[in-house]
Amino acid sequence: MKDKKIYLSSPHLSCKEQIYVNEAFETNWIAPMGPNVIGFEAALETYLGNGNHVAALSSGTAVLHLALILLGVKKDDEVICQSMTFAASANPIAYLGATPIFVDSEPETWNICPNHLEEAIKHRISKGKKPKAIIAVHLYGMPFKVEEIKKISEKYEIPIIEDSAEALGSRYKNQKCGTFGAFSVLSFNGNKIITTSGGGALVSRNLKHKEKAEFLAAQARDVAPHYQHSEIGYNYALSNISAGIGRGQMEVLDKYVELRRKMNQFYTEIFHKKEGITVFAEPNADYFSNHWLSCILVDAKVAGFSSEEIRVEMAQNNIECRPLWKPLHLQPVFKNAPYYGETVSEKLFEIGLCLPSGSNLDDAAKSRIEDVLKHFTQS
Repeated sequence: MKDKKIYLSSPHLSCKEQIYVNEAFETNWIAPMGPNVIGFEAALETYLGNGNHVAALSSGTAVLHLALILLGVKKDDEVICQSMTFAASANPIAYLGATPIFVDSEPETWNICPNHLEEAIKHRISKGKKPKAIIAVHLYGMPFKVEEIKKISEKYEIPIIEDSAEALGSRYKNQKCGTFGAFSVLSFNGNKIITTSGGGALVSRNLKHKEKAEFLAAQARDVAPHYQHSEIGYNYALSNISAGIGRGQMEVLDKYVELRRKMNQFYTEIFHKKEGITVFAEPNADYFSNHWLSCILVDAKVAGFSSEEIRVEMAQNNIECRPLWKPLHLQPVFKNAPYYGETVSEKLFEIGLCLPSGSNLDDAAKSRIEDVLKHFTQS
């Protein structure tokens, strides 16, 4: 009989979620909005601190779309976006008819490179197209170079949209990710560190921005006894049931961060004597990653095998692994978009691998993973 599949990052329920979901059923709050949405937003605001305001929405992609709208991005505008990220970081740019301007990564955090970012800004300005926003991502939970990116943002007066979809629980210089941008994006997709099944949240330093986002997310209905609309709206509200799951998940967030970080240490110990394999880790003490996903780089010439060969071996043992995100400037859908940088993100994609990282991996699962990895890398 085939062993049970070990997933890359599966949902991890704590049983606390059922309390809030039951309340929704008992009170008939099954529609969007409701007490759980209010409670979930309040829990996130408390967790993030510093007077941030949170609007819980239907997905991280919806949040990013509304953030761009709130920054005034329109057709034919340009928005800078980190190339090495999931497509959802850039798709909302295209929704608005704007153009993504992709920027390479730097090798320490794998995130947007400050040097190439400034190069891109200068060149776009010289062409008469000053970018309207910078989308910077905390990839796999690793904070980007916050101070350097913020300095460039302030110098050129281009706001940052901080994509923290993978980084809830991460910190830079002890400040929580999700609190650095003009707007910040959180995701609660099923594979994230906590989940609402599907959902996201917009974080803003301005209460009016939260209120405007909620207005747009509820189909932009004007105040009137009838249905009247003066703006285009969207169906982006989060359901009260999904928010109930989120409230329960918030109670175990710190525990799940600790467990994900222990998975990163688990891989560090497995590979610490294996030449040619590097486990992705914080570059220095300023960074604290939730290690949403633990990743490795494999130098095939030194190790004697490639990251793809590890992935295939793990798949044959019913263990899910995945290559790193394919840079967006290499994606067919964005083939005509401008790109600034060298080949850092391309190289990371070629030699990188994401390993099973869930906070719900038990000792039996970890033992299977370790056995397969050690047998393959030492054979």
